[in-house]
Amino acid sequence: MKTKILVSACLMGFKVRYNGQDKPLLAGVLERWQQEQRLITHCPELAAGLATPRLPAELVGGGGTAALRGDAKIQESDGSDVSQTYLLAAWLALKTAQDAGCRLALMTDGSPTCGSTKIYDGTFQGITQPGVGVAAALLRQNGIEVYAESELPALIARVEALDKALT
Repeated sequence: MKTKILVSACLMGFKVRYNGQDKPLLAGVLERWQQEQRLITHCPELAAGLATPRLPAELVGGGGTAALRGDAKIQESDGSDVSQTYLLAAWLALKTAQDAGCRLALMTDGSPTCGSTKIYDGTFQGITQPGVGVAAALLRQNGIEVYAESELPALIARVEALDKALT
């Protein structure tokens, strides 16, 4: 059985980001993994009912782990608290990954949902800081390894190691 990978829909070319755009990761390995039926393409935010386009949202008062505990919130640029919808997005990403047997995830960095190495700082000034989004945090808490698009070489190596262990 091949290692399954949850992948952010925007990285696969779907125009689902807050601004109605995609963020395609043009990598031959993703095409191969898609053909091998390894990839589970998912947008947590759309799954939770958010529209495209939508207002930008950032974590305020902490990262994804803090938001999962209720110690931080996710706020849109107009000040609206959208924490509950983004927390639902995180739980739907986890359910999708678990139902499909994903051990790994490739997610869009910077997102309040999918960020795995950096998130925006909550000021809506375009400033990033180290941190994770709510879905990335929840996935990791449940044993799913999360990689940012900038970490594709490490993900490739991890997939190869897991596949080798299965043979």
